Amino acid sequence: MKNDCVFCAIAEGEIPSFKVYEDDLVLAYLDINPFSEGHTLVIPKEHFTGLLDTPSDVLKEIVVRVQKVAAHLKAALPCDGFNVLQNNGAAAGQTVPHIHFHIVPRRSSDGKIAFTSQEGNMDALAALAARIRM
Repeated sequence: MKNDCVFCAIAEGEIPSFKVYEDDLVLAYLDINPFSEGHTLVIPKEHFTGLLDTPSDVLKEIVVRVQKVAAHLKAALPCDGFNVLQNNGAAAGQTVPHIHFHIVPRRSSDGKIAFTSQEGNMDALAALAARIRM
């Protein structure tokens, strides 16, 4: 591997994959440790670590391909819906430091993904919004 990135090696064909879609910009292939049947990764062929270092023009084109692949998966499987996941940094669950999008087909019988929420404190939220407002 030229830069020790497993996803770059997959994009270069050095590591085999189960391709779903490919063009000059991206490769979409089945995740070998899927969350559900049809779980697909969409990666750019060029190496970018995450959302913040991927040029916006490239990111737009990747998302167009994510949409195209998701629509195809929804029709071909079929499934009732899908999640699109994109993690940035180890703390967020990114295990390969190459930007990628997970398309996870979902069926009504899967149950819901559980995110733990808590009641927000309105004063604390107002202060936080003031601190981070752009």
